[in-house]
Amino acid sequence: MKKSEMIEQTKEFVKDKLYGEGSGHDWFHIERVYKLAKHLAEKENADSFVVEMTALLHDIDDWKFSDSFTTNTTTTQTFLNSIGVEEEERNHIITIIKTMSFKGGVADSTQKTIEGKVVQDADRLDALGAIGVARAFAYGGSKNRVLYDPAIKPMEFQTLEDVKNPENHTINHFYEKLLKLKDLMNTDTAKRIAEKRHKFMEEFLEEFYAEWNFKGEN
Repeated sequence: MKKSEMIEQTKEFVKDKLYGEGSGHDWFHIERVYKLAKHLAEKENADSFVVEMTALLHDIDDWKFSDSFTTNTTTTQTFLNSIGVEEEERNHIITIIKTMSFKGGVADSTQKTIEGKVVQDADRLDALGAIGVARAFAYGGSKNRVLYDPAIKPMEFQTLEDVKNPENHTINHFYEKLLKLKDLMNTDTAKRIAEKRHKFMEEFLEEFYAEWNFKGEN
C-alpha cells in the first residue's frame, strides 16, 4: 500500500472512532492538529509521513480516557500493523504518541525527534486561543466540572493521580496547563503562533473575572 493510501485509510479509521466525541478530542480536533502538523513539518523539514500519521492517531489511545496512568497504544499498534506500516516508522509513531502528552507537567514529555516536536507543538497549539477556550469547557463539561469555584485554587500537580482529580474546575485548567504551553513550544514556527493564541486566553480570563465579579455600572 502506498503511503498516501495509508494516510487516507488512517483518516477514515480515526474519523470513525472519534467523530462526535464530546470532550474536545473529536475528529475535528484531529483534523486541526493534522493541518497544523503538516504546516510545521514543512517549515521544520520533518518526515511528513511520520508527522501526518502521528497527528492523526495521537488521541486514539489517550490516557485521559482510561483508568490507567500510562498510554496503552494497543489499538494504534494493531491498526498500524494492519495497514503495513514499516517497523521503523511504526516504532517512531508509537514512541511519539506515548511521550507527547502534557500530563500536568508531572511526566517527562520531552521529544527527541523533530517529528515528535512538530506533532506535540501542533497538539498544544490546538489547546490555545479561542478553540482552546472552547475545548477547555467542553472537556470540563464531559467531566462534570463546574466552570469556576473561587474557593478551589489551581494545583501544583505532584502525581498523575492529582492530574485526574475530579474535585477541580475548568478555570483552574488554564493555570495548571494552558497558560504554560506557550513557553513549552519546541519549534520557532509554533512559538510565533502560540504568542497570539496565548494573549487571547489572557484577555478571555480578564473578561471572565470582570463579569464574574460584576459590581454594577460606573
